[in-house]
Amino acid sequence: MSTLLRQHAEQLFAHELDELRKADTEKRPPNWSLSPQAVVTYILGGKLKNGFEVTPKYIGNRRLIEIAVATLTTDRALLLYGLPGTAKSWVSEHLAAAISGNSTLIVQGTAGTGEEAIRYGWNYARLLAEGPSEKALVETPVMQAMRDGKIARIEELTRIGSDVQDTLITILSEKTMPIPELNTEVQAVKGFNVIATANNRDKGVNELSGALKRRFNTVILPLPDNMDEEIDIVRRRVQSFEKIMELPAEPPAVAEIKRIVTIFRELRSGVTLDGKTKIKVPSGTLSTAEAISVVNSGMAMAAYFGDGSLTAADLAAGIIGAVVKDPVQDKIVWQEYLETVVKPRDEWRDIYRACRDLGI
Repeated sequence: MSTLLRQHAEQLFAHELDELRKADTEKRPPNWSLSPQAVVTYILGGKLKNGFEVTPKYIGNRRLIEIAVATLTTDRALLLYGLPGTAKSWVSEHLAAAISGNSTLIVQGTAGTGEEAIRYGWNYARLLAEGPSEKALVETPVMQAMRDGKIARIEELTRIGSDVQDTLITILSEKTMPIPELNTEVQAVKGFNVIATANNRDKGVNELSGALKRRFNTVILPLPDNMDEEIDIVRRRVQSFEKIMELPAEPPAVAEIKRIVTIFRELRSGVTLDGKTKIKVPSGTLSTAEAISVVNSGMAMAAYFGDGSLTAADLAAGIIGAVVKDPVQDKIVWQEYLETVVKPRDEWRDIYRACRDLGI
């Protein structure tokens, strides 16, 4: 087993990618490791003709993934958009791994991300000693992707300032990156494209200009459609976490995962699953990713401070931490939910007691 805390997708699923390449008989776009059909199979899972089982990396609407993959075969970039925790970065990483065999050409968008993080930078010691030259140039992941015909990833695009965002316009429309200091340019090789992610909680922070929006095809990744789908996502991700972290704990019962997912779905929607009771909605998103985090945290508690079996007491702190982001507003929401929804459910008495014991 690898000693790395987190392997890149192309490392972790190298065997699956290799099997897909062997079985892939469809036409591949230039510089793609797999055909578009095989990329979709890698993302959504499926059984190959030789009987090999590919595990699903994303559980959701197949058509959305097909649209995303088809977009990357064209001259338009892909923008994965949606609420925090809807697997945008996860899908982006796996798409890059399947298409380019390399998911590491990534720019992390922040308020401090400058133009040089997208276009190119300079080795200033060399620049001062020798003047502008190819050797003094510091390539960015975007420039490297252009040279090699691979996928570049830009995380949290709307966190980047508007003036810096617009440096992408020439790259995406002309497929060229001018380097005026050297009187030259880098032209994109076939296979190059960009996958960007943005979450709609950042809407209005740094809106994309109309010119830049036209260069992207936007695919909105929704929250899971139904309870069973969300439970399956949480179960699979927790199972993976438990294996990587080598936790000395039993796998969580599906019933425990179902309770966490139920709490999150009810608080997200503002109504109980049976539709009979309206409840206040907290300030956080309570996404599937946060449900996964709560169960993972509970597993660690059970492994090292319990008997290895996940209990309500192991989960309580994680649930409260996920729900109560605002110590005033969310605390009121949580206490009301605890008393009006959790307490009357006989089979949830352990969760009620565990949460009450924490005094929040």
